[in-house]
Amino acid sequence: MQLSVVIITYNEEANIGRTLASVQSLVADGKGEIIVVDSGSTDRTAEIAKSYGAKVFVEEWKGYAVQKNSAIDKAQGNWILSLDADEEISEGMSGLLSSYIVGGYWGVGMVFVRRNYFLGRWIRHGGFYPDRKLRLFWHGLGRFEERAVHEDIKMQKDCEIVNPAYDIQMGSPVAIIHHSYPNLSDYIEHMNRYSSLGAEMIVAKGKVRFSFVNIVLRPLFTFLYNYFFRLGFLDGREGLLLHLYHAVYVSWKYAKAWELSQKKPISS
Repeated sequence: MQLSVVIITYNEEANIGRTLASVQSLVADGKGEIIVVDSGSTDRTAEIAKSYGAKVFVEEWKGYAVQKNSAIDKAQGNWILSLDADEEISEGMSGLLSSYIVGGYWGVGMVFVRRNYFLGRWIRHGGFYPDRKLRLFWHGLGRFEERAVHEDIKMQKDCEIVNPAYDIQMGSPVAIIHHSYPNLSDYIEHMNRYSSLGAEMIVAKGKVRFSFVNIVLRPLFTFLYNYFFRLGFLDGREGLLLHLYHAVYVSWKYAKAWELSQKKPISS
């Protein structure tokens, strides 16, 4: 089997059909498989995934990296393509992947750009494009680094990673399309969850003091840097809201780290 597409899900009824439709040509006619590890969705996520021929496994939530590695462990393909449930691959990327998997073999991993959408708008500035992600790799040579949040694929040493010869200009047809946060409620929920996980990672490194710099100045400079120096203002109202609330996320993360640190027992 050439390719295994691996995805983790939880209540992704609104997204999963679009994601799986985008990879159908890659797995059709026995060329590949789709592995979905679901964390006990209460909507139609599993039903929709099965309708696209996916092999669905239901497992208790153990964290992003652990869950994604579990999906990799169940795969039987020579190549692994890891996608999030709110992503899809463009038509150009599908064609490139088909050529690469069938006869390319000029490396054991491939990095793609990702287009991030916020409130329905493609965010092209402020550091959000090109958002390079390693998503295709030879089975057995890569796994997700086990961290609480912002997990990435870590390849074994001396593995050749390919940056395909796509047009990096805006509108490139070769991309992962990330349909993130169609509304502000989703984004606020995301910030709350990720800031808590980020705080846990900070506290794991040692006791955290209350810091005006981290809670006030760092978020402020994050906003100024991304919105003005990295031209985030060119993304209109959506860009303003994205960078404003991302700065809030930074403040929350350090405030939560301080709060957690107060509860952390002092080791003897």
